[in-house]
Amino acid sequence: MKSWEKHIKLFIPGPVEVYPDMLKEVGRPMVGHRSKAFQDLFADTTEKLKKILFTENDVFLSTSSATGVWEACVRNCIAKKALACVNGAFSDKWHSVALKNGKEADSLEVDWGKAIKPEMIDEKLSTGEYDALLFVHNETSTGVANPLYEVAEVMEKYPDVMFLVDAVSSVTGMKVEVDKLGIDVCLASVQKAFALPPGLAIFTVSKKAYEKAEKIKNRGYYFDFFVFKKYLEKNQTPTTPSIPQIYGLNKQLDKMLEEGMEKRFERHKEMADYTRKWAVERGFELFPEKGYESDTLTAVTNNKGIVVADVIKKLEEKGITISNGYGDIKEKTFRIAHMGDTKLDEIKELLEMMNEILGGG
Repeated sequence: MKSWEKHIKLFIPGPVEVYPDMLKEVGRPMVGHRSKAFQDLFADTTEKLKKILFTENDVFLSTSSATGVWEACVRNCIAKKALACVNGAFSDKWHSVALKNGKEADSLEVDWGKAIKPEMIDEKLSTGEYDALLFVHNETSTGVANPLYEVAEVMEKYPDVMFLVDAVSSVTGMKVEVDKLGIDVCLASVQKAFALPPGLAIFTVSKKAYEKAEKIKNRGYYFDFFVFKKYLEKNQTPTTPSIPQIYGLNKQLDKMLEEGMEKRFERHKEMADYTRKWAVERGFELFPEKGYESDTLTAVTNNKGIVVADVIKKLEEKGITISNGYGDIKEKTFRIAHMGDTKLDEIKELLEMMNEILGGG
């Protein structure tokens, strides 16, 4: 058996485990992406997305990673200078994307594991230097959930600053009310809490973001908001879409709405609470600053000096896996994801296996 043919159940922060009903759904026969069948699928899917994102803004599907939509935000929404909130590997990369697209962008940086606080943003934006804020809600590399709702209150003071939010590893697992929060672009991808195979990104665009983009030259083509909008009016995508993921997404949204979004958020919190409690009882420390822990993944500080690679190897022998740390903290932490279709009983099973591997103490 080839290495990729063996099923290892995933408790990593993406791609997450995709369950059989979704695997079946993405295996449907193809339709033409300019056909009425696709238009109907697209329209149905985007209407459901509005419900789970709590928005009346336009919702788009992009055949790309969410990284592509980082570039869309940068190309469409920065005319003067962006403030990038950096507290981990992914927020740092978004800052880098802005610079590599020739935009001016400063970083508001705190130590990894710390949260970006609203007063920090307020102080920077009060200078009047910036016309866009790059804000990662849930920093996947550190397990820190930045205080989105509190930051949104600060953003009300700066209506001319674009509020651009990466909700890649939070949306559908943690509550993100796009319209209530005044988010101008909210972006996510389907391989996290949507629990689908990777290859599709989702993003919303506000009226204010369109007005800003209209004044900006050289928005490119692939991620030009107005190209997306032109095709949205026909219930299509500008370029050939990843139809299998859209099949899966449509079905997954039905499941989410049937479960109920509030119950879904509570299920994620329950799994997170259980995992955090387990880590502390095992003598580990949590890597995120207290009070800012993510509900979709737990980053655990390896203060006991275990060999994380050995633990992962033994777990994989049992047909299951977790993730080591990311980037600069690869050896200092390990991460356990609890998002998507995962249930508490599955988390309990995983942690029992880890108890067997770690032994006493």
